[in-house]
Amino acid sequence: MNKFIKLEFEKLSSDESLKKSEEFYKLMNKRRTVREFSPEKFDIKILENAIKTAGTAPSGAHKQPWKYVIVESPEIKHKIRVAAEKEEKENYESRFPESWKKDLEPFATDWHKEFLDIAPYLIVVFKVNYEKSDGELKKHYYVNESIGISVGMLLTALHYSGLVTLTHTPNPMKFLQTILERPENETPYLLIPVGYPAEKIEVPLLKRKALEEYYIKL
Repeated sequence: MNKFIKLEFEKLSSDESLKKSEEFYKLMNKRRTVREFSPEKFDIKILENAIKTAGTAPSGAHKQPWKYVIVESPEIKHKIRVAAEKEEKENYESRFPESWKKDLEPFATDWHKEFLDIAPYLIVVFKVNYEKSDGELKKHYYVNESIGISVGMLLTALHYSGLVTLTHTPNPMKFLQTILERPENETPYLLIPVGYPAEKIEVPLLKRKALEEYYIKL
């Protein structure tokens, strides 16, 4: 028999909910992806709290198919940079179609990834495709959807905590599994440098879509 507990829920007035939603939007609208980080360190518990927040995400059959690895070691960070730059150099020189490279032009990015050495921490996210227990494989459900939601909550929590991030996908990412010695049931999903922005950093002048461009009311 499954056990249930009483839901902890505080109902807010409509006015309170509206105020909170506006305040939260204003905060999150300031979120920007950065590629230049300060090497300044901070309490790693901030990251751990953000990862705990990510762990509250809904998941298929509550399997929680994610693994978060914090990399602080300069030696391991450099190994990751060398491997990532090897893949990225090939991407820019031969794998990426011209249309993709043209779309990247506004960001002034290339295969050099100094931030992987400079950012004080890297968070490497793995999706856990299945669990092995007593020699038996136990399937996970909606893995991509579940981990996507979890990572979204992680990025939100990090921004709320006053940190900046980059969602880095140096495809293929198999090297992360090798360098970090992760088991075969874990697949690299995302590499996230995190920290404070470098001094006097500038970011591309971008415009987000207006609400009416991605919102439909029926």
